[in-house]
Amino acid sequence: MFTGIVRERGRVVSFDGSRLVVAASTEAGVGDSVSISGVCLTVVEHGRGTLAFDVVGETLERSTLGGLETGREVNVEPALRAGDALGGHIVQGHVDGVGEMRGREDGLVWFDAPRPLLRYCVEKGSITVDGTSLTVAGLDDAGFAVALVPHTLEATTLGSLEPGDRVNLESDVVAKYVERLTMDR
Repeated sequence: MFTGIVRERGRVVSFDGSRLVVAASTEAGVGDSVSISGVCLTVVEHGRGTLAFDVVGETLERSTLGGLETGREVNVEPALRAGDALGGHIVQGHVDGVGEMRGREDGLVWFDAPRPLLRYCVEKGSITVDGTSLTVAGLDDAGFAVALVPHTLEATTLGSLEPGDRVNLESDVVAKYVERLTMDR
């Protein structure tokens, strides 16, 4: 489990389609979970400022990780540990869909999102974009908007997004459970 509070921007050292190596100062051991741009991955090797992960086909199909290239920055967050502050919201690192940055308008950043994901979005609710916990500031039929404060723009990869860039999206898990519970009635 994660909070969506990105701890650092890492850099892709290599990715051969199955083994991803990221340069990061995050301390994690073999078997630990780490969120890489919103995707929960398991550390399979670490050392000298790098973390390595095996990435399977399911992950490549459901996220943007397949498009990673050497040198690209990624958002890095270690898993939440007992006693840590929950500064963002509950994030699983299970990508619900891939969205696309639409553009900036009136101080907001707009993302187009898959229709099935939009049903879990509400204004002032939580959304995770590339592993970053954000608050939905606006909605339309094609997507949602967020307001990005200067710290988020600097501390995450979101500050370098351009229209058309693809991002990993995870809706608030609570909304999915509420839907499921009300369906069984």
